Amino acid sequence: MRPSLLVLALGSCLLAQAAAAQSAPVSDAFRKGEERASRHLVAAAEEMPAAKYGYKPTPAQMSFADVIHHLAEGNDFLCAQIAGATAPKRDEVKPAAGKDKLVARLKETFDFCATALAKVNDSDLGGKVKLFGPRDFTRAEAMFITVDDWADHYGQLANYLRLNGQLPPTAKEKEE
Repeated sequence: MRPSLLVLALGSCLLAQAAAAQSAPVSDAFRKGEERASRHLVAAAEEMPAAKYGYKPTPAQMSFADVIHHLAEGNDFLCAQIAGATAPKRDEVKPAAGKDKLVARLKETFDFCATALAKVNDSDLGGKVKLFGPRDFTRAEAMFITVDDWADHYGQLANYLRLNGQLPPTAKEKEE
């Protein structure tokens, strides 16, 4: 084999390997986002003192416990839709259940998300899923909605923590 053909063949093999390694860049980025959201949101839930779980800055806002409850319910629903999986059937944990039960439930739902999302691949980002109302969303849209929801609620919890003299997790550690 001529050296130039050998170099071309070797280069093609390396490109094919690189393409295979990058075959799911959007899904991989989403999974990394889920890991980060899980770490930050669970840490925020753990940071707030149990006695402050009923805290809300104004009467119109959700309490800290309400936000944790909302996140846990949303995680099961959104991750199941994105992954094409069935959400686990769980006994209801209400916001009044207290910090320990709410934190445990939030962890369970992020564990479900990690497992369910492991199977998500970029090849089906255009697939349709049901989220809210009659409109279908693409799986990619659902991923962005979910990341946006996690970020929105982390910001909310970070403010609640600061208003109660606590530092949010991202203020304590350098972001990776």
